[in-house]
Amino acid sequence: MNHTGTTTAIILAAGKGTRMRSDLPKVVFEIGGRPMVCSVVDACLAAGCTRIVVVVGHKQELVRSALASYGERVEYAVQDQQLGTGHAVTCAAGLFERERQSKGHNVFVLCGDGPLIRKATLDTVLNKHAGSKADATLATAVIDDPSGYGRIARDASGRFVAIVEQKNCTSEQLGIREVNPSYYCFDVKSLFEALPRVTRNALTNEYYLTDVPALLMSGGGRVEVIEAVPAEDVLSINTPEDLAKVDAIYRMRQEASRHGVAAHQHKGHS
Repeated sequence: MNHTGTTTAIILAAGKGTRMRSDLPKVVFEIGGRPMVCSVVDACLAAGCTRIVVVVGHKQELVRSALASYGERVEYAVQDQQLGTGHAVTCAAGLFERERQSKGHNVFVLCGDGPLIRKATLDTVLNKHAGSKADATLATAVIDDPSGYGRIARDASGRFVAIVEQKNCTSEQLGIREVNPSYYCFDVKSLFEALPRVTRNALTNEYYLTDVPALLMSGGGRVEVIEAVPAEDVLSINTPEDLAKVDAIYRMRQEASRHGVAAHQHKGHS
């Protein structure tokens, strides 16, 4: 599909890996022998992103060093205080002055600690987003154990209402298995117009990006929700045990794709 405007990406990589029993930023832990944030950058490049902005903060020099091989393909925005995902994206606003002037420019907003992300998923989300001229497109996943994730709240007719962070869920909402794995595509202008309207969460004092889709809808904007993320890709990395599990899946995939390429090449020579 010929997407209008440009497609860029903002990758959130400012957080600490507190539960990893380490002072390192979580995104520099290795998956498949490379810092996990590299897999997210690779998926964005493969999906055709023309610019990639990585939001750094905690020990930012380590994240910059992990991404040094990408050279000028990666730009940086700095989040000095950890005030939530909405605040993190706002820190990148200055790098999108041109795209913010008119509608039709797309930006993925992704987390740097999701190394199982696939180009194919980003393609699906972008096609849906561009094809429907949405202000925001949110990819969801249905998983067996939704604990820790924001839940997708829908009305009686199945229409998307809001993303509800686990801390704010009612007991009924805690049972929802459709979750937000943080795969967003926004119209750049719509995103940066909505962000100043995000208010601080009463429980955490943070500004959540998850509030933006509902804010856009309340202002008459179009929000598409697409169940596009395979459950396996949504594995959280919060502990060293999680890291080992995701690393094993990642290596199996790499091996399978190498075998696939080798078999294809062999077939071509026969």
